[in-house]
Amino acid sequence: MQSPAQTFSQDGGSADTRQFWSAPTILEYWNALKRHVWLAGAIVAVTLVIGVILTLLMTPQYTATSRIEIAREQANVTNVEGLKREDSTPNQEFYLTQYSLLNARSLAERVERRLRLSSNKDFFAAHGVTPEGEGFLSSEGSAPVSVERMRGRQRQAVDLLLKNVAISPLRGSALIDISYTSASPTISQSVARTWVGEFAQQSMDRRFASTSDARVYLETRLQGLRERLEQSERDLVNYAARQGIVRLSETKSGEGRTQTTQTLASSNLEQLNRVLIEATAERTAAEAKLRAARSPGSTELALQNQSLNLLRQKRAEAQAKYQDLLVHFEPEYPEAKAGREQVAALDRAISAEERRVRDAYLSEFDAASQREQDLRQRVNGLLDKFDTESRSNIQYNIYQREVDTNRQLYDSLLQRYKEIGVAGVGTNNISVVDSAPMPEKPSSPKLLINVIMALLAGLMLAAIAVIVLENLDESLREPGQVSNKLDVALLGAIPVVDDDALEKLDDPKSILSEAYMTVRTNLSFSTDHGVPKTMALTSTSPAEGKSTSAYSLALVLGRTSGSVVLVDVDMRRPILASRLGLQNIRGVSNFLAGDDNWEQLVQDTGKSNVHFIAAGPTPPSASELLSGERLALFVQKLASRYDHVILDSPPMLGLSDAPLIANVVEGVVYVIEADRTAVRASQAAIQRLRDSRAHLLGALLTKYRAKQSGYGYGYGYGYGYGRDGAEDGGVDGARN
Repeated sequence: MQSPAQTFSQDGGSADTRQFWSAPTILEYWNALKRHVWLAGAIVAVTLVIGVILTLLMTPQYTATSRIEIAREQANVTNVEGLKREDSTPNQEFYLTQYSLLNARSLAERVERRLRLSSNKDFFAAHGVTPEGEGFLSSEGSAPVSVERMRGRQRQAVDLLLKNVAISPLRGSALIDISYTSASPTISQSVARTWVGEFAQQSMDRRFASTSDARVYLETRLQGLRERLEQSERDLVNYAARQGIVRLSETKSGEGRTQTTQTLASSNLEQLNRVLIEATAERTAAEAKLRAARSPGSTELALQNQSLNLLRQKRAEAQAKYQDLLVHFEPEYPEAKAGREQVAALDRAISAEERRVRDAYLSEFDAASQREQDLRQRVNGLLDKFDTESRSNIQYNIYQREVDTNRQLYDSLLQRYKEIGVAGVGTNNISVVDSAPMPEKPSSPKLLINVIMALLAGLMLAAIAVIVLENLDESLREPGQVSNKLDVALLGAIPVVDDDALEKLDDPKSILSEAYMTVRTNLSFSTDHGVPKTMALTSTSPAEGKSTSAYSLALVLGRTSGSVVLVDVDMRRPILASRLGLQNIRGVSNFLAGDDNWEQLVQDTGKSNVHFIAAGPTPPSASELLSGERLALFVQKLASRYDHVILDSPPMLGLSDAPLIANVVEGVVYVIEADRTAVRASQAAIQRLRDSRAHLLGALLTKYRAKQSGYGYGYGYGYGYGRDGAEDGGVDGARN
């Protein structure tokens, strides 16, 4: 919490940017509940009583439950797939479909027909309804029921069935509970059992109907496909004979379609093309050898010819020997000359051997090239023939695809026709786990559950009522709201006490005295010279604790700051003199009317350093007296004699007295009663003071209940520190 000095700005007239501590939201709700605890308790009690009464008045209901298992795949005795694929949908979608079928109107109609519920009066009585066409307002009486009326009863019975049946899947399993509730245990058991049986029978009927329709359809389709397959096969054979297409091999896909075919022409072309590729490779290799042999200094010849490699080795040795001789002799020396000639002879031998090898490579290349050309001419001839056959294959493949398609359709339909004929349509994937037993105890109403629901409803209604009342309440309940909503510095919060406020003020150690001592401390920070020498106290409306606060500040200042004079300037409703047990014969109105002997107006209160001046006789127009210059002169004279002058001014609402008084004092203390004064009224009153250029010292929150609001502005700890807890009180202690 911030210090008192932090609640004031530099001029003392507006709150610091640091706001007063505010209670958490949950604590605010708790405090609101405490303020309206009796209303909330009454609402909860009424809802509980209503819940108990309604529970006792309800008709007992009995619930019968059957449990079934819906398998993902039905039992297949023949191991042949039926008309519907059981795994064609995901598990969630499959079971959601089953739940919808269990709650379908068509199933309810089957149950109604099976049990003849439209003619069963006990069934309608068990649901508390009257069959259509009966009752006091019916004109038929005991006449036979017409067809139209019977249909209306059937619809009525079906609606009752759908309204009272409950489908409850067991999570994580294939089990489903079918429950039916009515006032008759016998009817509940009968409907629950029949519902399960009709659901299983309805599932089998759907399978049988779909299988019969499929067999008739497949028979018609098979006859037409058989004729088409025979005609397409004849067309394929006739076309192949006319075009001379000889098929050597065919490959079939897993679905029976022809994927690739090989004819005689394609086989010959494939083999000859393979030989051409080999000849091309041989010619390329011979060409590479020839090109390598023709390059100067090629190592290819040395690698392929040992003789040439040997000659080059000898030439290198002769060259080395010749170079060694040149080191010791001249080039024309006989031994050096013989060495040079030996090197030249070896060079000629190497050149001759290289020419011989190149000629051999050239002959090999020419033979490979000629063979490649011959094979290429033969391949080109076969390509022309194959091209003609390929153009014919386009139409042939068309005939072939038609044959494959017709054969595939025919085989698949024939196989499906046989499977449907032997598939077991009499089996079912629905099995009864528990048949509905006779209910022995009512399933509803349940007193405990209804009481809990009534309690929850009561708590909810109580919370709504408290929130509405709190939002409609515009009063200030907490000290933090003063600076936030009124933009006025908070001087202090005065708590309520259990005894008379004036008696509490006489004890300096009382909670009330300590609270006003805090206000006095905060006032010392409102100006640069300490507590204002002259000040006035006003409020929005009467009875907010303004007069008591003025007297309390006077006592506190008298004990701590010197002499104080308390002036009652509320000439319209002067009650301060009677509260203090003093006379109101002469007072402020006399001085304002022209009597300059103000010393005779001062009365002794019996308190140390505290004097009092009453309001005096009530004038015809208090505003005219206050608007003159006599009020300012009166305050100046009092300020020259006393250390502090405190004016108890009238309230602001609807009067002009307080703004006039505020202009002759150093500052104004605005008194607000907690949990009473509306924020808008206080804002309007404070704005009037500011418009009149009055100096607002701050606001004083009176009759504050710290425990009720949960604020804890020091009370119960700060102001009560070191005191017995028995002194903690809570009745209005600041009465005007």
